[in-house]
Amino acid sequence: MHFKNDTDLYRVIGTNIKYYREHAKLTQAQLAELTKISISYLSKIEATGCNKSLSISVLNQIANVLDVEISEFFKEVE
Repeated sequence: MHFKNDTDLYRVIGTNIKYYREHAKLTQAQLAELTKISISYLSKIEATGCNKSLSISVLNQIANVLDVEISEFFKEVE
């Protein structure tokens, strides 16, 4: 995996989190509650064009709740 810049990285992560959240049939509010992060923070992470960085710890919490490997968040769908 190679990303040209942080914006591309955050876009891919956010898109993948949204995909797996929707696949799990969870709303943003439900995922935010389960991961103990604010809904506004989650919505910023998922937003297209987001430049909101997130900690590996938060990413791990989200992966655990969604029951996906953390590496899945970094895969760019072509």
